[in-house]
Order: sequence, then structure tokens, then C-alpha cells
Amino acid sequence: MNASVLTANALQKTFGTTRALAGVDLVVTRGESVAIMGASGSGKTTLLHVLAGITAPDAGRVTFTPASGAALEVTALGESERSRLRRESFGFVFQQGLLIPELTAIENVSLALMINGTPRRAAEEHAAGWLASLGLAGMEQRRIGELSGGQAQRVAIARAQVTGAEIVFADEPTGALDSRTSSEVMDALLWSTTGQGRTLVVVTHDSSVAQRCSRIVHVRDGRIVQTEVAA
Repeated sequence: MNASVLTANALQKTFGTTRALAGVDLVVTRGESVAIMGASGSGKTTLLHVLAGITAPDAGRVTFTPASGAALEVTALGESERSRLRRESFGFVFQQGLLIPELTAIENVSLALMINGTPRRAAEEHAAGWLASLGLAGMEQRRIGELSGGQAQRVAIARAQVTGAEIVFADEPTGALDSRTSSEVMDALLWSTTGQGRTLVVVTHDSSVAQRCSRIVHVRDGRIVQTEVAA
């Protein structure tokens, strides 16, 4: 069995009078794909954000163990340190992609590298390689509005992977797509993560997407109520 890459212990989070997380424990192993499912308001997106260091929990701990180097307690890091961790070790794909519409596909992807200090030419060469591997060769200079929904999501996947992220967090990455395009995007997402020995954590309401993952975690009222092996 692979070693753990992400471990959550006793996570709690409250927004006003709403308890989003009520003592969540979760271990994610390296190279697996985990789908988090639950009804609206169940706490699944909050769990994803806490695991990824976007949101700080009120109590509990998240530990990230990189492939090389010592384990890091994400919840003990300051905001600037968490931002650096998200830039360098984590990748993100959201429902609408959150791409910059004024930029071309290659600019959206290479920007993630340039923020980390990679020179523009090297960043664009690497970005072009990822776009080509995801079936977007020849579309590098198109702006996001000139792409289909599925193509735009593949740009978002390339952006999430271009920095060499060990874990990709995806929040409803197929939520705005039709079933055929959804399947194609999941193909790309799984190939670029677990297919490369990396790890995927995805929040979804779509059971067909969840069944493509190796494990499904069901969340209700801020707690994990069931875990099942899928793929």
C-alpha cells in the first residue's frame, strides 16, 4: 500500500451558526484518486478547501507529506507559507476553470510557472507540452472565450499540472459540462494525475465521475459517513 500524502485529523470548521466540519479524519494515499460526495451544504467543499490550505480550520490538523522532504503541518503554516505551498505543490481545477479570459491558453498555463520565477520562454515551452498532451496542440494562442467548455477545462488541468503539483484538488470540475464532455475531461484529469503517479482529490455531485475514482468518501452534516472503493 502506498504511503499517505495527506492526513487530516479531527477537522472542525464553523461559519456563523453553521457547522461545516464536525471532526473529520481522512487519509489520502499517494497516487490514489478520492471523490468526495455529499448534498449541498454537507461540508464537502469546505473539506476540500481545508485539505488544500485555502481555508484554515477552527480545530484539527492537516499534514502533507511530499515525495521528498519532511512532512509539513499545513494547518500550522502562516498564510504566505500556505500560499507558497499551493503554488508549488498543489494544483487546482474548479467548475468554471477560473481562467483569465484576457489571456491565451498558453499564457494562462505558463503564468503559473512565471509566478514561481520561471523565465517566460521556458514557461511557455513547458506549457505548450502540457497543452499538447491534453489534446490542445494548435490552440495555444486562443483566448478562453474561443474554446469549448471541455477545452477550457483541459487548459485548467494543464495549469494545475504544469508546476509539477503532487496533489490536484478539483471542485466540481465537470459540473458545467454535458455527459460526453464530462467523460473526456475526467479522462484528461485522471491521466494527468494518477496516470503520472500523482494524487487527485475531487468534489463532485456526479456519481459517474465519482465511480471513475479509486475511492469515494461520502460526507453528511460535516462528517464522513461512508467510504467505499470505486474503480
